[in-house]
Amino acid sequence: MKQTTPLLEMRGITKRFGPLTAVDGVDLDVRAGEVHALLGENGAGKSTLMNCLFGLQQPDAGEIRIEGTPVRVDGPRAALRHGIGMVHQHFKLVPSLTVAENVFLGHERMRAFGFLDRAAQRARVAELSERYGIGVDPDAKVKDLSVGAQQRVEIIRALSEDVRLLVLDEPTAVLTPQETERLFETLRGFVAAGLGVVLISHHLSEVCRIADRVTVLRHGRRVAAERVADVDEHRLAELIVGKDLPRQTKEWGRGTPGAPKLEVRGLHVRDSRGVELIKGLDLTVHAGEIVGIAGVAGNGQTELVEAIAGIRRPGAGSIRVAGVEVAGRRPRAARVAGLAHVPEDRNTRGLSVWSPVTDNIVVGHLDDRSLGRPLLKPARVRRLAERLIERFDVRVAHPGVFAKRLSGGNAQKMVLARELSREPEVIVCCEPVRGLDIAATEFVHRQLVEHRDRGAAVLLVSTELPEILSLADRILVMFTGEVVGEFAGDRPSEFEVGRLMLGMSA
Repeated sequence: MKQTTPLLEMRGITKRFGPLTAVDGVDLDVRAGEVHALLGENGAGKSTLMNCLFGLQQPDAGEIRIEGTPVRVDGPRAALRHGIGMVHQHFKLVPSLTVAENVFLGHERMRAFGFLDRAAQRARVAELSERYGIGVDPDAKVKDLSVGAQQRVEIIRALSEDVRLLVLDEPTAVLTPQETERLFETLRGFVAAGLGVVLISHHLSEVCRIADRVTVLRHGRRVAAERVADVDEHRLAELIVGKDLPRQTKEWGRGTPGAPKLEVRGLHVRDSRGVELIKGLDLTVHAGEIVGIAGVAGNGQTELVEAIAGIRRPGAGSIRVAGVEVAGRRPRAARVAGLAHVPEDRNTRGLSVWSPVTDNIVVGHLDDRSLGRPLLKPARVRRLAERLIERFDVRVAHPGVFAKRLSGGNAQKMVLARELSREPEVIVCCEPVRGLDIAATEFVHRQLVEHRDRGAAVLLVSTELPEILSLADRILVMFTGEVVGEFAGDRPSEFEVGRLMLGMSA
């Protein structure tokens, strides 16, 4: 007999932060055996709603029911007791521990006399891995795993608590296409076993492939609840942004290359383990062009960007920004030479989460004498921050809010506001639209194109092939720390670039 009572019901959920109502009377129901997508722009209330479900925040009004029974979720442990698990966009793993140790951290399996039962923990991880086709080694150190494998560890950690409802926040944001396919196979196994899945995603094509139903939030309110079979990507996009959208894909024009602005010669860089990942790499980016770096994550892109930005000292080689040698020097040298850096991980490299939005934005403008010397003038600082918040559409209650309170997309836009507003000569962007919605993504892309057309040299590193293909004037493909291919002229297909990314011949 088909179950009629939803696995999860959220009724009238409201959450306020001071004068800001982040979630306003939202209803959501999820059934056993389905993938339910939760969509909306950055700041629409998706993560806040799920944080209320998982007990990370307490709603100001509303009710949560599990299989028809009202429950109080006053913390993550309570959520797990009610069968609710959550895999966050930013993983919460301890790199030095094994997979099994991470899975059972905080709820370890014990033997008699208080001894840790490592064998039972490994066996449980192996059993869950086999049951759901997840495939991880219980004894592997997390620091040695790929990003996709680390995500599977997070999923197993939730499943080890016997959850019935699993929330995934932007699960494909850091995955390769192959890892995404593997995740989808895992999700299909979940729903076949009777679990419910809530999927937060900005990738509408993925939602249409994997989800059964969808709920759309806009400005904290539910504006639609539909069967995915009854809508298409275009209709979902209209529901998310609240206006008609053109159906054609955005085609950005080509730049006109000028003089070299970023020159890298014979670069050698080691990772944190001492392993050489960049092996004699050469590249040049000219004024007025966007050069895209395509590659599967872990092939040296992060180390390349960190060496250019001055965060990682190269073993050998030259890096020139607007004619100034910066290799091996501190980040300030590159910034003074005219470099802007949008890092891959905004939370650890891009911002100070416990500082106000104002400080995070203005810290990139401390050399601006108009802000006051020798002491900064608070009123001038605030006016500059307000101008940049408006220009870059950072949705925040007021400039004094801690950066930690921003959604992922708004935090990224805050980083872009700080970096791009300096009118740099060289822009190095790593995953600049990760976690951004449709409208914000187009906004960021337009910013990069406008800066290119004003003469900036842009190096774009992204694991999103459509982004590279849409924006780049030239495409370089990295594999095992080397440039293994270059595409100029006519834009190549995803298949042509993908072969080189996997180490195959063109």
